[in-house]
Amino acid sequence: MSARTSRSADVSLDFTRVRAEFGLPSEFPPGVLAEAQQAVGRDLAPGPRRDATALPLVSIDPPGAKDLDQIMYLQRRARGYRVHYAIADLGAFVVPGGLLDREVRSRGQTLYLPDGIVPMHPPVLSEDAASLLPDRIRPAVLWTMDLDADGELESTSVCRAVVRSTACLDFDMVAASLRAGSPHPSIALLPEIGRLRRALALRRGAIELGLPDQQVVPDGAGGWRPALRRRVEIDDWNAEISLLTGMAAAQIMLTAGVGVLRTLPDPDEQVIARLRDHAEALGVEWPAGAGPAQLLAGLDSTRPEAMALYLDATRLLRGAGYTAFDSGAPSHSGHAGIGAPYAHVTAPLRRLVDRFGTEICLAVTEGSRPAEWALAALPKLPSLMGSSDQIAGRVERACVSQSEAWVLASRVGHEFEATVLRIAGTTGEIFITDPPVATRCEVGAVPPGGRLRVRLTSVDPETRKVRFEAVPPEPIADEAIADAAAWNAATIAGGDPVPEASILGARLTNPAAGSPRAPAAEADR
Repeated sequence: MSARTSRSADVSLDFTRVRAEFGLPSEFPPGVLAEAQQAVGRDLAPGPRRDATALPLVSIDPPGAKDLDQIMYLQRRARGYRVHYAIADLGAFVVPGGLLDREVRSRGQTLYLPDGIVPMHPPVLSEDAASLLPDRIRPAVLWTMDLDADGELESTSVCRAVVRSTACLDFDMVAASLRAGSPHPSIALLPEIGRLRRALALRRGAIELGLPDQQVVPDGAGGWRPALRRRVEIDDWNAEISLLTGMAAAQIMLTAGVGVLRTLPDPDEQVIARLRDHAEALGVEWPAGAGPAQLLAGLDSTRPEAMALYLDATRLLRGAGYTAFDSGAPSHSGHAGIGAPYAHVTAPLRRLVDRFGTEICLAVTEGSRPAEWALAALPKLPSLMGSSDQIAGRVERACVSQSEAWVLASRVGHEFEATVLRIAGTTGEIFITDPPVATRCEVGAVPPGGRLRVRLTSVDPETRKVRFEAVPPEPIADEAIADAAAWNAATIAGGDPVPEASILGARLTNPAAGSPRAPAAEADR
């Protein structure tokens, strides 16, 4: 048996060490702040704006969020639907080539830590002048998309506008109003449109994983703990509006032969074959003629074997990146996780690339050549975003690991029930239900989807390391199996999976900013 140890070094229960480890900036340079302040009240974007303040647009965001990128209004047409989707317009505030522009390029995206955010833009913009806060008139880019009765996109228009949000809703509020049959009129059609778009996604072969979001939340005693939040329907329906806009933007760019796409290569046949073998080993039937998307969509997400398959299916989503082009459509333009070409244009307050993609779409639809500053940036964006995504993923992993070490520090020597998610040799990736911890451990011959007991042998909060060892097998009560399969509702804190972030999808909760939120929160793969 391994030595049982717990290091209780004086590690403050915040994420200062994580910020220092990754060199995250704590403030903006004075010149950047001055430039941002000077931009307030001015509109630096070219051309006129449509007055769209009469549209009853509303936002759906986590409680307390201030950096609001999107507001929507959904209408029924005689033979389909109209989606109005207004996006914060950073082109009104950022001087190309200025100090602020250079600073946000160096940051790449907003980072969400449990105890606060590292914003991409100064808060005077991201949480005030540029944010689509309720009852404020704001510059925006307005996407108007007409759908047919099946939810297919028929036409798209995009223009600069001034808008006013009429309400700031949160996910729980929207879900409760839908259950009560009294949704806000502006989004009453969201379930109807969302279900249609989800059905279309499945037919496209879009890969959707049922992994819960892994969060870090306050523990009620001044510290932090890991928690899980299952995705619910309202998450998916809201994400479908953003995905719709991103796919519309991609088509505009591809038609014009200029832009920047979020791309993901099709999975290798060997990866699919491995998933088939894994499904067979777990006793999961793969329907004849079905692809991975249909298999995954048909799983019961509360079952351990489903969790094991979801995790293994993250291999289908490896290799995401950005593809920039300005002399015709690229040879590879698709996103295998979405089943269609896709672009990031819906989160410009929190992600760098969206501002450039938006400017390309505006210019193309106006019949003009995109601005030279936007074209000049295109070749650099994939590298800038790739570096930023790597930092964001590492920060998320560090915060989750830190919270796991804190919550386990006093439980060295305790035993836990675990589910094996996948294995490599004799080492398995395991999930412990209470507290919700995903880690690695020697599992011997226990297969994916199998269960075992593990003992916590050491914890080091300073290095964020925890170690478990397998306990000789004993029968596990049926009730315990059911609890593990259901992920133990008592641990669910509250979801777009981020396979690269940790064993499970990761989201960090920041009370001040109203997270859980990440740059990919609304739809991004």
